[in-house]
Amino acid sequence: MKRCSFHDYDIRSGVKHKRKMALLIKEILKNKQDDFNINYIFCSDEYLLSINKEYLKHKTLTDIITFDLSEKDSELLLADIYISIERIEENAQTFKKPFTEELLRVVVHGILHLLGHKDKTAKQKTNMRRLETRWINYYIKNILPL
Repeated sequence: MKRCSFHDYDIRSGVKHKRKMALLIKEILKNKQDDFNINYIFCSDEYLLSINKEYLKHKTLTDIITFDLSEKDSELLLADIYISIERIEENAQTFKKPFTEELLRVVVHGILHLLGHKDKTAKQKTNMRRLETRWINYYIKNILPL
């Protein structure tokens, strides 16, 4: 099973090209994970903040929270990835990037975490950003120009 799905929770995301994003995710996982079922849940700041407080004990806004729900020693990668559409919109404005590019960066970010990449140290953050950019460029060149 190679399944990637996208859901609006408490907000209309307006996200387009979900099938194209799924192609990118499948490409990232192609040589690393045979079976996966990944759910992207687009939500509001308020809802993601409540998840952040309840499960991670953080009291700050964030753009993404990734839950790896895979069973130990399972061949199936099972995950729920929550993304705040409001954070994506604000970050796109702040960094002067198109909404779609910022969304792709966060979508890829969640997958990279599932693959074991961290972003706690400066070196890890630099590597994470490099990988995000690599996959965004792949998307633009091979799947759908922005």
